[in-house]
Amino acid sequence: MNATTAIKTYANVGLESGVTASDPHKLILMLYQGALLAIASAKNQILRKETAVKGASITKAIAIIDEGLKASLDKNAGGDLAQNLSALYDYMSQRLLIANLKNDVVALDEVSRLLAELKGAWEAIRPATAPSVQQQDAAAVLQPVTPPARTAELTYGRV
Repeated sequence: MNATTAIKTYANVGLESGVTASDPHKLILMLYQGALLAIASAKNQILRKETAVKGASITKAIAIIDEGLKASLDKNAGGDLAQNLSALYDYMSQRLLIANLKNDVVALDEVSRLLAELKGAWEAIRPATAPSVQQQDAAAVLQPVTPPARTAELTYGRV
């Protein structure tokens, strides 16, 4: 086993352990962080003219947004807030597709800024020992699903 393979294996095991041990709130934060990292990677890859890996990074960001964040929304319990978040996630995915097609760093920056704002808002409602009414309302919007036991390309799984 070479060093690169060992490092990747260690990172996968560490991430899987983090996902398994995380509460639902933290899992959503991990999804935001994963999407932000994928977008930052894509931006760097555009600047270095690494087209193939740029496409893979943008695809990963779209998958995290669509299959993680958007899929976690409970539109029945969340009402208008969940509907608006769903529409915003659709918009972000479209902007990322455009960024991929046109090597548009501005579109990547826009989606990154939107995700960072949502991540910050999600961090601000972090439940303490007893969640407030506002935290309970926010938690009702997102209904986490137990993460899969197997490792998938989308390492963060569905939450």
